[in-house]
Amino acid sequence: MTTQKIVTPSAESLAQSARAAQKGGLPPVHLWNPPFCGDIDMRIARDGTWFYLGTPIGRPALVKLFSTILRKDDDAYFLVTPVEKVGITVDDAPFVAVDFNHHGDGLMFQTNVGDSFVAGPDHPIRVVRDPATGEPSPYVLVRRNLEALIDRKSFYRLVDIGAYADHEGESWFGVWSQGAFFPIVPSADLE
Repeated sequence: MTTQKIVTPSAESLAQSARAAQKGGLPPVHLWNPPFCGDIDMRIARDGTWFYLGTPIGRPALVKLFSTILRKDDDAYFLVTPVEKVGITVDDAPFVAVDFNHHGDGLMFQTNVGDSFVAGPDHPIRVVRDPATGEPSPYVLVRRNLEALIDRKSFYRLVDIGAYADHEGESWFGVWSQGAFFPIVPSADLE
């Protein structure tokens, strides 16, 4: 009886597979179910910097390529190709929303890897407060269950355009986009 050794793919082999899988759009990673090949020493820091073997990945095109094959299953993140699935570490959210602009009745966000989308029912904004410090961490859904942490300058700009509205029977301060209200903080907390 022979045993087959599973070899963890490298960043280079993942990039090669990702390039082959791309055909003018985001690869359908949600449809792929390859075998799990183990974890790879890749990490996305809270500021959106991608690291491989402890070193920042300095090629934006490579980071963008990897971002297209990223998937979150339960609370774990993976790079997925049609033939392999490897676990990576994500410190907070895999993307950072680095800017937004008004787009019709919505707010169009841009991420650190070049994604653009309009916040709304399909791309909700949520704010989590640290229970110890009260520090807000704002997020916006980019695709599937992958979120972007909204950077500080953009969050301050959101607060500048915020308004009060009734949300689930309470008065909240938040922002509107595509006809949807996204609460930031209860009005009572601002008094």
